[in-house]
Amino acid sequence: MPIPALLAVDDDPGVRAAIQRDLRQHYDEDDTPEDRQFEVLAVDSGAAALDLIARLRQRRQPVALVLSDERMPGMGGVDLLTRVREVSPETKRVLLTAYADTDVAIRGVNRARLDLYLTKPWNPTELFSPLDDLLSAWRAEASHQLDGRALLFGDRWSRESYQLREFLARNRAPYHYHDTATADGRSALSDLVGESWPALPLLVTPDGTRLERPDVQALARHLHLQTRAELERYDLVVVGAGPAGLTSSVYGASEGLRTLLLDRDAPGGQAGLSARIENYLGFPAGLSGRDLTTRAVAQARKFHVEIVSPQAATAMHVEHEYKVLRLADGSEVQASAVVLAMGVQWRTLEVDGLDRFTGAGVYYGASMAEARTCRDETVYVVGGANSAGQAALNFAEFARKVVMLVRGPDLSASMSEYLIHNIGQRDNIEVQPNTCVVGAGGDDRLRTLTLASPDGQGTRTVAAASLYVMIGAAPDTDWLGEVVARDARGYIYTGPDLPRPAGSARPVGWTRSRDPWLLETCVPGVFAAGDVRSGSVKRVASSVGEGAVAIQFVHQYLAGK
Repeated sequence: MPIPALLAVDDDPGVRAAIQRDLRQHYDEDDTPEDRQFEVLAVDSGAAALDLIARLRQRRQPVALVLSDERMPGMGGVDLLTRVREVSPETKRVLLTAYADTDVAIRGVNRARLDLYLTKPWNPTELFSPLDDLLSAWRAEASHQLDGRALLFGDRWSRESYQLREFLARNRAPYHYHDTATADGRSALSDLVGESWPALPLLVTPDGTRLERPDVQALARHLHLQTRAELERYDLVVVGAGPAGLTSSVYGASEGLRTLLLDRDAPGGQAGLSARIENYLGFPAGLSGRDLTTRAVAQARKFHVEIVSPQAATAMHVEHEYKVLRLADGSEVQASAVVLAMGVQWRTLEVDGLDRFTGAGVYYGASMAEARTCRDETVYVVGGANSAGQAALNFAEFARKVVMLVRGPDLSASMSEYLIHNIGQRDNIEVQPNTCVVGAGGDDRLRTLTLASPDGQGTRTVAAASLYVMIGAAPDTDWLGEVVARDARGYIYTGPDLPRPAGSARPVGWTRSRDPWLLETCVPGVFAAGDVRSGSVKRVASSVGEGAVAIQFVHQYLAGK
């Protein structure tokens, strides 16, 4: 496989030579080709960069990163990096700019969705830390990796095909998808199996095994995901591997606790599907939910967290101070302490006939990978909060048009200002306020939507192939039954919010002489963190903070307090 390229672009010969020198010393200093990490190249203009990228792609040499100066004649850095995204979407893009031009860089981050900006002059020791992170993420995501990549064949509008695509994407498993609804996809399948097609969807694993219409558990086994716990008893079991659960598991394991992390689907939670999280502290260019999840999972594995997924907890009870969790496969695990961090699931859109198109034109949530399947189409997004805004911006990079259907008069009630601004800058995003979906039509997939105002006025029917729904959320807590106290919507009560009988200072069912701690449920030693907790702030940073704080309470509980 050709060595991936790093491309530096600057019209100043001295600066260009310095960048190339520093990059080569760090990434391209090995004498033997087989040991080289990257090939470092440099050109003097945006036009030369685009020409070189085209020639590299023709010979199938991947371009991992383009580092470009902003002030260049003919084509500035932001304009160049915008073009790079169009011709090489997987390439990481970094703008190099003078400190006085930081405002230009920030606008570039928002408009061109750059991965990073750096200021001149640079300190090599400070330069490579963020670049190493970007290139590590590129290695994990790069579509050029053929070794270890599965092949998936299936009709884009098939529910089964969509479920497998979503599972592979959420588990960050490298795969190449061939849509058999297209001529290219049918040709690729025929090249592999001949004219006698197997049952679809078909997954071909890296070792050549062919799986016809596999279910999720079969797919997990062939991808070598761990779906059963190794031990019967743990110091800490964390249920849910979103930001709160991943944080609790990292903090718990790093501080010496035997830690098991369970998730019914895949690590990352809803945040893991976010195309871009732009207000997370320390990442001025933002980062994707996939990137955040990849980093967090790597940290968890570093500290020997045992991650079991896909595997759902289905019941919990207390037995002699141990918390016993029953899992979906019928097995049980015991824990001295438990952190409940299941997060939330997307709420379904209650419209007659819509459920028959789920996975066949109607989708809940939207992974980054789905945007590429909607190239040059019109996409409808239901919702007016941050997740819907991030999804709309991601789809706008590929779709001809994105239509946001918002029940309220505008986006200001539930969306961050920076997202509202960025949406307003996109010519191909249309916001339709005071609009609801009231009907859907189609055959084997979605074909039309019926729209109206919240009071049912102005009914109209529009052609639609894809509808992505992000309208609030519901906690995944029904499996807990009456074991922990929950509010009317199913969120878990903790600490001072626990219900107390009239005239009593103690919560219902509380058995200790002390009061419950801030994140503790009505069961001593069982804590809740993140979106699943009643009254929590529904933000990634808040979930991370709660996940960390929960472990401090776990230590106090295990110490006998």
